[in-house]
Amino acid sequence: MPLDDDEPHVSRAGLKLDHALTAMGVDAAGAVCADLGSHVGGFVECLLRRGATRVYSIDTSYGTLAWKLRRDPRVVVMERTNALHAALPEPVDLVTIDVAWTRQSKVLANVFRMLGDGGRVVTLIKPHYEAAPDRLVDGVLPAEEGEAVVHRVLEDASAAGWTVVATCPSPIPGRAGNREWFALLRRAGDS
Repeated sequence: MPLDDDEPHVSRAGLKLDHALTAMGVDAAGAVCADLGSHVGGFVECLLRRGATRVYSIDTSYGTLAWKLRRDPRVVVMERTNALHAALPEPVDLVTIDVAWTRQSKVLANVFRMLGDGGRVVTLIKPHYEAAPDRLVDGVLPAEEGEAVVHRVLEDASAAGWTVVATCPSPIPGRAGNREWFALLRRAGDS
């Protein structure tokens, strides 16, 4: 059941990911994907619209994935599943990540086991969740501090065996107005 491009998106998250995939030259057509932190499914929907053959929708919540995605035969719903411990029945070509309250370094550690050879990761880095809480002003991390946090997250990823292929700012800020960034990663040694 193809999604109608004229239908409204289930969330603005899909618009963010669509921009990042274009900006970083990532093609999801024909890919088996996993989306960590799916919630209502903005990233899942974006991947399907771009031709993914299957998307594992992983989230700790229950019943939040949009109905049109839940009933799509290309979506494997994995509710009540923590991305830190999720196991997939097959290696995937592309992992997308949009998590809150969980540091990127913790999530990326499990992603190593999910990827097939040459697999890629597109992750949304939310500096306000990576920074110390006392750095936030009314829930917002000052922009100049956000860039430093993103740099640290990417350094940590590199030290953990990831190669940073590209980055781009999200075209849409987080709900509280926080700036967010996308990073395209691959395992070090993969081409």
